[in-house]
Amino acid sequence: MPPAKQPTLDDAEAPKKKRGLGGKLLTIVVIVLVVLAIGAGVVVWLLLQKKNDLAGDGTESVQEPAAAQVSMEKPPTFVALDPFVVNLQPESGERYLQVIMAMRVADEKTAQGLSAFMPEIRHRINLRLTGKLPSEISTPPGQEQLAGEIAADVNAVLGSPAERGPTAIVHSVLFNSFIIQ
Repeated sequence: MPPAKQPTLDDAEAPKKKRGLGGKLLTIVVIVLVVLAIGAGVVVWLLLQKKNDLAGDGTESVQEPAAAQVSMEKPPTFVALDPFVVNLQPESGERYLQVIMAMRVADEKTAQGLSAFMPEIRHRINLRLTGKLPSEISTPPGQEQLAGEIAADVNAVLGSPAERGPTAIVHSVLFNSFIIQ
């Protein structure tokens, strides 16, 4: 019996190259077909959407999102307050709060009129801040609650019929910086 031919390195690589090239080509073809199918599906969907929009009788009421309904003809008016640095109620040692805030007000006339009330507004805000525990205001919900309380306090100083919201003099309080140390 003749001795079996020992496979060489060249013999082992040749079939792999053919299989690898064919496998790569097949993979590329499949990917291209999938991308083309997805693209065709998107085009058909867009055409159907456009056809449905044109086929409407025009009496349909389209609700725009609330953010899209904001009129930029009258931009919002903000009043920036000087920074506050206060001691917080003790839980475990001395804790301080440094906060920079702004108030969104009804209009420019209101913003200019706030300066007459600023000493009392700052006093009320200082009282509100120093009465807080660090754990109460260290979370986003706690900070939102604090902002609402401050807005209600300022509206009370200004004699607003509403405590907060779009009908109040001060619509909202926004924190630009909020650091608890």
